Amino acid sequence: MSGPAHEETRRGHSGTGPGAITPDGCAVEVYTRLSVGDEPDVIASAVPAGASLLELGCGTGRVTHPLLERGFTVTAVDESPGMLEHVRGARTVCSPIETLELGERFDAVLLSSFLVHAGDVRVRDALLRACRRHVADDGCVLIQREGEDWHDRVPRERRAGGGLVRIAAADPTDDPRVSSIRCEYVFPDGTWTQTFLSRRLDREEFEEALAGAGLAVDSYLTEDRTWVRALPTG
Repeated sequence: MSGPAHEETRRGHSGTGPGAITPDGCAVEVYTRLSVGDEPDVIASAVPAGASLLELGCGTGRVTHPLLERGFTVTAVDESPGMLEHVRGARTVCSPIETLELGERFDAVLLSSFLVHAGDVRVRDALLRACRRHVADDGCVLIQREGEDWHDRVPRERRAGGGLVRIAAADPTDDPRVSSIRCEYVFPDGTWTQTFLSRRLDREEFEEALAGAGLAVDSYLTEDRTWVRALPTG
């Protein structure tokens, strides 16, 4: 794999294991192995067929590729060149989400992978503003939230991509609303870890954050309210 082994990390984030580690502590190799879940189904149910999609934080294309197969046009954005090397068939843009300025609008903007729970409120608000400035006036923003008890229900684990994904800890920080989350990815041929900061967001706080960026909830797309369809306001 080409590219630097370790890119400059974000504050409160880190990762360990073989290969490239992204600024938020993700291991590129792990994301080439993880299988897609129900994300493409949820997205396809909430946007028009053939819509233009801006996928923020696309990683290695785990969700990108199934969306392309469904006939969507995808512009895939990630701050890690190591991740983007694995994306095929989509236009790719290497940039932090917070500072993205494409000068274009899309039918739908996707902010998945629980990025809205960024520990730094300034980062979270910048992510949501990036969504707002890139969504068409008649478009929508699809956001993936954490489950409402996830900071308390640890440890927990699941099988994925031939390995084990374990949320090992949610440790307190100086901010009572922010936890330091430690994930472990255990495969037969290697183990990786990721540590990152995650801010609790109850429904009221989440909707207030959206309003601050010029967005409003249209509907919660899943029974557990982890997927949200928001519309631009004003």
